Amino acid sequence: MSIKFKNVHKSFGNKKVLKGITMQVQKGEILFVIGTSGVGKSVTIKHIIGLLKPTSGSIEVDGKKVEHLKEKQFIPIRKKVAMVFQSSSLFDSLNVLANIALPLEKHKIVPGDKIQDKAMQLLTEVGMEKYASVFPSEIGDGMKKRVAIARALAMQPDYILFDEPTTGLDPVSARRVDKLILRLAKDRGTGTIVVSHDLPSIFGISDKIAMVYQGKIYFEGSREEYQLSKDPIIQQFIKGTSSGPMETPGF
Repeated sequence: MSIKFKNVHKSFGNKKVLKGITMQVQKGEILFVIGTSGVGKSVTIKHIIGLLKPTSGSIEVDGKKVEHLKEKQFIPIRKKVAMVFQSSSLFDSLNVLANIALPLEKHKIVPGDKIQDKAMQLLTEVGMEKYASVFPSEIGDGMKKRVAIARALAMQPDYILFDEPTTGLDPVSARRVDKLILRLAKDRGTGTIVVSHDLPSIFGISDKIAMVYQGKIYFEGSREEYQLSKDPIIQQFIKGTSSGPMETPGF
């Protein structure tokens, strides 16, 4: 049970973004895909649920190749693999409880008379049950992220993709989101891919790190191996210094 990338390339016109991504995440494992801004981290994970198609290469979800699937064929994949977007992408016109209830109702995950109870159960799981009746505009970004995670859990996914889940959050809210991601992976056995450049998150909860650099996986291994690496490019990323061997897109 895993998600695998095999030599995935992606170009937008003449611009080559991914130049041979190969990596995998197992169920119950937390993989952080890291790197500087603009290297293609978010581009990479969007291929899993068909938001982007690779120029070449293969992506497998539990042994099923998904790179050539049609839109309708992605429906079971998107039930298996949920995504929490950076902006949380909640519906402003619906209160928090209704945001969670929507996928339960649409996909008939539970009987109609059980939807409200199930939605409240999911909110309780992420510590947001007290805010069930409020609207997204009335809560902070950290709370929105937790609601978005609850909505993703409504699909009972085997995997969850997180795109910059702690970006823009204060340190306390960011660590709460980290703790929630860790609990989901370890208690539910959810396979998790987190796109991030937040070092406290990366070194706090990752099982494995895949560093994207110049369109390829420059490093893949445990966080301990990453932190102990003497590679100058890795050290520059960890220290956050402007000078060094690392080439940054757009500069």
